Amino acid sequence: MSTPRPFGRALCAMVTPFTADGGLDLPGARELAARLVDEGCDGLVLNGTTGESPTTTDAEKTALVRAVCDEVGGRAAVVAGVGSADTRHTLALARAAEQAGADGLLVVSPYYSRPPQADVEAHFLRIADASGIPLMLYDIPGRTGTRVEPATMLRLAAHPRVVAVKDCAYDLLGSSKVIARTSLAYYSGCEELNLPLYAVGGAGFVSTVANAAPRPLRAALDAYDAGAVTESVRLNQLTLPLAELMMASGLPGTVTAKALLGALGRPGGPVREPLRPAGRETADGLLEAYGELVGSTAAPAMLR
Repeated sequence: MSTPRPFGRALCAMVTPFTADGGLDLPGARELAARLVDEGCDGLVLNGTTGESPTTTDAEKTALVRAVCDEVGGRAAVVAGVGSADTRHTLALARAAEQAGADGLLVVSPYYSRPPQADVEAHFLRIADASGIPLMLYDIPGRTGTRVEPATMLRLAAHPRVVAVKDCAYDLLGSSKVIARTSLAYYSGCEELNLPLYAVGGAGFVSTVANAAPRPLRAALDAYDAGAVTESVRLNQLTLPLAELMMASGLPGTVTAKALLGALGRPGGPVREPLRPAGRETADGLLEAYGELVGSTAAPAMLR
């Protein structure tokens, strides 16, 4: 059975660019979105954690979706994050994103209140029933406090608009069981599991690192699809130093992604409080790791 890929394989969890004074930078968002698609992203996921959704207003979220859809619509899938801890608020965000042109919705399980599985399931079904576009469920218990259990995923897969999962559960066995029994497209949301999840039937990735380096991340999947498994492993290993610095340094991925984008002269801008910008030493380290990745003589020319 072929792996379903409703939004493509290589998706970027895009930062939300801000101006120097902290306002929404829509021209910067358009520029960044176009660059990411030009460099191999099949889709862009907006208004997620990497997009600083906790500190952007509903109006800003909608404006961002509309601007990015206008810029890259037709060339790439645009998936809008609409997650909140309040089902009614999530419904309102979902309607606004659909009207703004989104191709799909990223819906996280309600956080902090830690509802039981029946309530998590009901939350997702409410959004799916009210939407005219497909849903990607976001399973990230480390942030929400609640796992979307495999049994719950199996039931949710029966809904025609529940088509994908952004998987940050760190449970390859559980994910593999759902992949084997459903047509859900599983996208890795954890950089270190991009290739492992793909190898057991995953659809691809939703990556924060892809804000700066989409081509190297995609190259590992391309090699795997071509049957060059050893080469796929080698290419994946080349991405690990940058991924570790961006995602496992103790700083949120939004902070490191914007630091690297700034060092590269690309749109991103500052982060909003309570987040604080990375220091110069961190930015220099990210830039060095990025340079080693794209300039490595061991990497194929397509990475440069």
